[in-house]
Amino acid sequence: MKNTLGDLNNHLFAQLERLSEEDLTSEKLAEEINRAKAVTSVASQIIANGALVLEAKKLADDRMNADTVVPKMLEG
Repeated sequence: MKNTLGDLNNHLFAQLERLSEEDLTSEKLAEEINRAKAVTSVASQIIANGALVLEAKKLADDRMNADTVVPKMLEG
């Protein structure tokens, strides 16, 4: 199974649609709000990880053009 940022986007919009359902009872709405908070938390970490990977790639590209030192944990 391969997940992409496009898949994440689809999950986020699906969650938004569930939150927008007008026939939700108060109890079901509370469940969806809790689920949305969990989804948002995980999505934020995925996005932050993607940003880190992008920054590391930029740094690696710059390294080819300069004497930039890459932190050991980011070496690949």
